[in-house]
Amino acid sequence: MRERQRDKGRLTDIVEYSDNIIELLENMTFEQFVKDKRTYYAVMKNVEVVGEAAYMLTKAFKKAHVEIPWNVVQGMRHVLVHDYANITSETLYDTAVNNIPELRNQVARYLCEVNWDEWAKSEDSFPEMDDSDREKNIELARKMKLDNISTELISKYTGLNAEEISAL
Repeated sequence: MRERQRDKGRLTDIVEYSDNIIELLENMTFEQFVKDKRTYYAVMKNVEVVGEAAYMLTKAFKKAHVEIPWNVVQGMRHVLVHDYANITSETLYDTAVNNIPELRNQVARYLCEVNWDEWAKSEDSFPEMDDSDREKNIELARKMKLDNISTELISKYTGLNAEEISAL
């Protein structure tokens, strides 16, 4: 089970590793990036860590902060780790230059705005799901969606967010 008190540390990791990416690519063109294998793989690894930290955030935190497309952030990590042969240099560079700074700034705002003592003490409206529960809830959400039940109610009863429900 992911614990709320660890969310702050995971967000701090996102900022730190995003800062690494920004620093590594400072004044570097795409052509320089592709030629410099050390920088290329350092950026790749830092993007992986950003995605892993996002993945490890509690579902409650991600639901409370839907401004960030958490599934996309996590998905990039999954592609880099599991489907690395299909990642293009252009996609990695574009993500690092255009998406990481924006993500970093939003996460830094969360670090300043959230009352972390209160966040850690508050209870989730539903517990974190293991994979089998998640699959059951996805199937339930599909059925509810077919019955034209609102996304809000589907989310309430399954714990899935609006983005996850719309993708079904």
